[in-house]
Order: sequence, then C-alpha cells, then structure tokens
Amino acid sequence: MDIALYTLTSPLHDEEAVNAVSAEYVSSVERLLGFEMDFRGPDFEGYGSHDLDIIFVRTGGTEGLFKQVFPSLGGRIVLLTSGKSNSLAASMEILSYLNMQGRKGEIIHGSPEYVAERILTLSKVESARRKLHGQNIGVIGQPSDWLISSDPDREALKSRLGINLIDIPVPELISEVEKAAVPSYVLQAEIPGPVQKYTEGALKIYSALKTIISRYSLSGLTLRCFDLLDTLHNTGCLALAMLNAEGIPAGCEGDVPALITMAVGQALTGTCGFLANPSRIDPQTGEMLLAHCTIPFNMVRRYSFNTHFESGIGIAVHGEMPEGDATVFKLSGDLSRAFCCGADLLENRYEGNLCRTQIVLKVKDAPSSVCRDYFLTGPIGNHHIVFSGDHASLFDAFVASL
Repeated sequence: MDIALYTLTSPLHDEEAVNAVSAEYVSSVERLLGFEMDFRGPDFEGYGSHDLDIIFVRTGGTEGLFKQVFPSLGGRIVLLTSGKSNSLAASMEILSYLNMQGRKGEIIHGSPEYVAERILTLSKVESARRKLHGQNIGVIGQPSDWLISSDPDREALKSRLGINLIDIPVPELISEVEKAAVPSYVLQAEIPGPVQKYTEGALKIYSALKTIISRYSLSGLTLRCFDLLDTLHNTGCLALAMLNAEGIPAGCEGDVPALITMAVGQALTGTCGFLANPSRIDPQTGEMLLAHCTIPFNMVRRYSFNTHFESGIGIAVHGEMPEGDATVFKLSGDLSRAFCCGADLLENRYEGNLCRTQIVLKVKDAPSSVCRDYFLTGPIGNHHIVFSGDHASLFDAFVASL
C-alpha cells in the first residue's frame, strides 16, 4: 500500500524538536498499519500519485503555507494532526478554508489506533475510486417499466465517478445467444428434472454476455432480463450469478443505480453483493425479508436451482448466505443520496411465494427508526444490495468522498 505523507511546519517552531515529536507519533501509527508510509516532507511534487496522499499538519501557523500549495492539490484533502503545537487548530482553519472553496476534506485526529484504522479505510476508498474511474458499464435494454424512480444521471456518474454508461440493445444480445456455444462450466449443484431443459439456453446467455462484455470492454452490466422470457423462453438468473462470482457486477431489470451500487461495493470489498427486494419489513423489530432469483455464487455456502419465480420458467438460483454480520447499501441514480446500515443475517428461507434466494436480516442500530424513516418513508427505489460482513464505515467513507 503506497501512502505518502507530506508535512506543513511553521518556521516559528524548532525544526529538530518538531521532527522528534513527529517521528514518534508517525512511528506509533505505522506500527499499527504494519508498514511504513512514504515520508515526503514539505516537497509536494508527486502529490496525487499515490494510493493515498496525507498532509501532516505538524504545528500551528501553517495555514498560509497550505494556501500557497493549495492550487496544485487535487481531489479530497486528507489532513493528519497529532494535536501537538496547535496543529489541530490550524487543521480546522485549513479545512474551513477548503469548504469555502467548495472542496472536500477531512481531519484525521485521535488515538493512534483510530488514526491507523482511518488511514486504511481512506486508502481503500481512494483505491476503489481509481478502479471505478474509466469503467464502461453496459445497459442492455432500458430499465424495466416498473422502475419508475430508478433513472440514472449519466453526467453525475461520469463527472463524480468516471463511469461511462454504454447502451446496448437487447436484440444484439439475443443474436449472440442464438449463435453461442454452450460453455464448459461446472455447476456445484444438481439440476432438478423440470429445470434441466433450460440449462443449455441459460449457459448460452452467459456465453453471449461474455461476448458483449469483451466487445464493449465492459466492467459490469445490467440486463433488462424480463425481455428474455418471451424471446428466449429463459432467464438470465444463472448467467448473472456466474458473472458476479467472477467479479463482474451484473444486475437485473436494467436497474442502473443498483448496478452502480454493486460496482462500488465490488471495488471496495471484492464482492459484488446480493441485489434483492425487501419483501416484508417489521418496523418494530427491524427484521426484514429480502429476496431475488439470483445471487453471486461466491457469496453462498451452497446453492440449488428452481424455475424463475414470476414466470415459472428458466433457471433461478436459491443460495444460502452465511449468518452473521451483513451490510445493506444503496446509491441513488444521481449520487445525491445514499443509504447504508449494518445488519445481522439471521436465517435463510425458501418460501414458495417469493423469489428463490431469501434472507432475513435484522437492522443493528435504531431498527425501528431505520425501517420507518428510510424503508417506509424515503427509500431509494426497491432494489438494495446486501454484502456479507460489516462494511458500513467503509461505505460511509466512500459516500463522503463523492
């Protein structure tokens, strides 16, 4: 991990004394990080070329020095202060100046344990932003007709994340399916008799999507999958489960905001997440049942197959996620809103009147308030993305960087 540390030091302070105090503080943080930071000192040449660039405000009286170098600094500014020699006061003045200029920034200040944890979090955020920048995301067909609140803001996605949306007509995919060969892919579950007739076609959909991905240099895609029911008499559920397991975010129903949320989650955690609908919510206990007919194979401990719930045809995936910590995440299509909360995954279910993968979550913090004030009052669409593990602070840090 390449983290650079630049310094601001007032000439009124004794350099040797400041160096001694600073070295002790930085060493305590580096021991917790497990590696040394690249100490660049007051030379800001090369700023912006590392995994994370940090400005170590070592003393007070450095506000003017910052103002001098500010025009050459891009991106979100991260300030570090030990709290010695009025450094926190100077950092607050600098951050206030940043905000007045319409720029974002943050002061990292606290115990060495907190500082090290925050540095690691912010480095992951910056790494994810670089990974997302320049990505092409395929939109195969328009969003499904029922997604009336899920339109993307293409300019916002381009300017704030560097993501390009590439429109691809569904007939182009269907043409590729018709000439696709069946890939040699080993499924880790037996296919029930009523579903077997759909297997070859479902695998051809996967193969065709891989061709589309290669043709347009896509890093992810969302598919107006219900169009495949009439044209191919099959579903994309199996193909999407396979692609997501390969680290290629692939979403349903042409839902671009959900797909962008998956892409961000994949860049941050390495997993695309489970795109699901909240099907039932108990606002008093914070328990909710979420379901969908596909889930990344690498998110589950086991899976089985059934037909697609709404249509009764094709192949859908019933996966069982591990119980324990989980995180629910969603970005709006214009990136103006975000939702994130930690949860406990209590159990997996397999009710016959819902989409095939079904999980029960319980919101961790203020469950009745979260359910009432967000899900039942101001949700960001219906699809939400569930990730295994506790990633709430990481997702929150990413949202703060937008």
